[in-house]
Amino acid sequence: MSFNSLAFVFAASAVTVAFAQPDAPPNSQPNLYLTIDNYFKLPEGRAWGSTSAVDIDRQGNIWVAERCGANNCANSPLDPVLEFDASGKLLKSFGAGLFAFPHNLVIDRDGNLFVTDNHGHYIIKFNPEGKVLMTLGKRGEAGDDPDHFNQPSAVAIAPNGDIFVADGHGNNTNARVVKFSKDGKFIKTWGKKGTAPGEFDMPHAIALDSQGRLFVGDRGNNRIQIFDQDGKFLEEWKQFSRPSGLYIDRNDVIYVSDSESRERDGYGHHPGWKRGIRVGSAKDGTVASFIPDTFATPENAATSGSEGIAADGRGAIYGAEVGQKDLKKYTKK
Repeated sequence: MSFNSLAFVFAASAVTVAFAQPDAPPNSQPNLYLTIDNYFKLPEGRAWGSTSAVDIDRQGNIWVAERCGANNCANSPLDPVLEFDASGKLLKSFGAGLFAFPHNLVIDRDGNLFVTDNHGHYIIKFNPEGKVLMTLGKRGEAGDDPDHFNQPSAVAIAPNGDIFVADGHGNNTNARVVKFSKDGKFIKTWGKKGTAPGEFDMPHAIALDSQGRLFVGDRGNNRIQIFDQDGKFLEEWKQFSRPSGLYIDRNDVIYVSDSESRERDGYGHHPGWKRGIRVGSAKDGTVASFIPDTFATPENAATSGSEGIAADGRGAIYGAEVGQKDLKKYTKK
């Protein structure tokens, strides 16, 4: 995002600061973005599957892990990891036979990809050509010791290469953050199921800001928790609603996707909050813009909007959608 674009985003926040308070649902910030449908070109005969995984590399290419034209990749011959250029053209794909349920994708400073397999209970590190460089966890084996995960949801990579895993996806899975060195050596873990500071109910997303603070999307508790890299709790934010995805750019603009808030009783019940994408500041928690999920109506309350989220240096946002089985692009108005 350019400095001019950044200034434009936060100029809007000047008149909406009141909505950034934790108890005031920020559904009324201006929508500063246009939605572009059908931007990414898949090969003829291939349809999008559910996807919650998207990131941008240093060349500006968009990487996605989608669920093989369905909502899982079990027994599928399709490659779930896809690379597109900025025009939406497919450049390459890989990963067939390696995943059950791709859930998150993040790219490190060297251009390598970390892809979580939520149902497969492990994480694969690839180089950009699809060569497997490392795995974390044991494929197909759930657990809570240093060598296992139980439905890992997301990964964040520190500048020094340390790896942080948001491990768990609600119910009877794990509810913790696990830290590894860049070569995959276990360092520490923190968190358990609960609602207190440092506890989690579905740690669904994770990202680092420019200060090195670790933001964890504690989706089941409708909050973001912020830690230092040793697991010390710093604060919690509730003004970004029910976080499914987190992305923080180099200017500390934070993008938070809420794919699950519901007015009705049941899973995701979050009265007063609308699902969509909220854009704001990772420095002070201000919410500057809200892109509503236009697919959300009482009739389709069980669907999800954008879950995975990323933004490029040109001011565009990319939302990976599970229920709609799509990858949408949003550009500044």
